[in-house]
Amino acid sequence: MNFREPNVAVERILLSRTDRVGDLILSTPAIATIRQTFPQAHVTIVCSRYNAIVVEGSPDVDAIVCIDGSADPAAFGARFAGVDLAIALAPNSADMRLVAATRAPRRIGYTYARRYLTRLVARRWLTDILVSDADPAMCEWQTQRVVKHEVDQVLELAERAGATSLVRDLRIVVSADDRAAVADLPADPIVVHLGRRWGERGSSKASLLQLFDDVRALGRPLVATYGDDGAPLAELVRSSGVADRVLGGLSFGRWAAAFERAACIVTIDTGATHVASAVRRPTVVLFEHAFFRLNSQEWSPYRVPNAVLQKPGTDSPDALAASRAEIVAAVSRLV
Repeated sequence: MNFREPNVAVERILLSRTDRVGDLILSTPAIATIRQTFPQAHVTIVCSRYNAIVVEGSPDVDAIVCIDGSADPAAFGARFAGVDLAIALAPNSADMRLVAATRAPRRIGYTYARRYLTRLVARRWLTDILVSDADPAMCEWQTQRVVKHEVDQVLELAERAGATSLVRDLRIVVSADDRAAVADLPADPIVVHLGRRWGERGSSKASLLQLFDDVRALGRPLVATYGDDGAPLAELVRSSGVADRVLGGLSFGRWAAAFERAACIVTIDTGATHVASAVRRPTVVLFEHAFFRLNSQEWSPYRVPNAVLQKPGTDSPDALAASRAEIVAAVSRLV
């Protein structure tokens, strides 16, 4: 069946992405492309309760259905029998099994080149299986390998479904109420998003506090944001007085609205990186030393001014000082 043919009716579409918040953000161009390609269709997306916040209020989907972590993907997917098109937006077996159970005439997904067993089994689950070369081991020893950004990998699924005109912007909903809730933040601050990895392997708590002092020299207000895993560091930053504001417990929309006010965002977390890209703010991201080649290509800031940096491979004072200097220089260029 060829969905490029105008006489092919697609009335019901199921999309599935049940993994991380950041990955669903990177799937929003493909979701918007599906909506644009099949404007008359009813589009349902299956998400986890954790990542569904990304598509709440989205004009590109008609229904959001959440699956519990304990649910069997195949049994859950069977509830959607009768859809015309089903796409697993995540390259994992759970989403592919869910899509397979719909028995849609067209079932599309992708996996990685070296996941040989998944590739074999997926031939039974899907009518169309795409293969990505985004593999950590291959990137390490094939140093000239160019890996497509995850946005582009997922957009290929929409192309396989019949899309000829692609939407490339990340799309999240930030409401007027979200913006009003953070309107008291300083204007054009540098926002540092706190996460657990600021305190380990190529960084340290002391170095993080020094980073705030170093960035302060750029003359802009400093705001720290954090989620659950950054709470201990947030308390340290708050008690040390190195930031003008420390914000946690934010809804997804308010977190995005806080980023939207920033002159630049500094993060060590890919989820925060993708939120920053969605609100089109300059971003400095510090990736882990291991598998830097893959991570810096597949999950880099998308279509915004950015600097992609590598954490040091050692915790020596000299290495940490050099890393901080690199971050400050990158922020200085972007603001």
